[in-house]
Amino acid sequence: MATATTPIPRRTVLADLLPAASTRLGAQARDLALVAGGAALTGLAAQLSVNVPGSPVPVTGQTFAALLVGTALGARRGVASLALYLLAGMAGLPWFAEGTSGWATASFGYVIGFVLAAALTGALARRGADRTPVNTAVTMVLGSLAIYAVGVPYLALSLHVSLARAAELGLYPYLVGDALKAALAAGALPLAWKLLGRR
Repeated sequence: MATATTPIPRRTVLADLLPAASTRLGAQARDLALVAGGAALTGLAAQLSVNVPGSPVPVTGQTFAALLVGTALGARRGVASLALYLLAGMAGLPWFAEGTSGWATASFGYVIGFVLAAALTGALARRGADRTPVNTAVTMVLGSLAIYAVGVPYLALSLHVSLARAAELGLYPYLVGDALKAALAAGALPLAWKLLGRR
């Protein structure tokens, strides 16, 4: 357990600060619970949804949740968590945006992008990129770019439009919201480290 005089190791993510399991089976159960919890959080956040006029992609809380899950759990557990979210939604669990499921939606590419974003933000968090406001904001921006890197081309293919048109529909209207999410994370994650580091 970290104290004010004992720095938290640089290779630690927030989830690693939870009480350690005493057995290997206990550690695996804890990891499974974290993975399932991250998927459930993303599914719950997806229900916070607002339609954007003229776009098939709603504004939801799932993007922010996916970025937080990747950062807090680290790349391995974060990818597993968002992959579980994706696969369960493909299998019919109605926890994508607006209670939808399946892969035959124009916005499904963003869900695929969540897995890539979790890998990226989780890897950066392992290097301490969630400890300061500036680094955390950069991490969130890079994670968002990873989501768009998959989501926008998928949207273009799904709607049979150009990449430029897909960006108009599924990128530009969301940049202000993404900036607000990055700012929120830049305040919340370093504060969590500060509080936990003083235990």
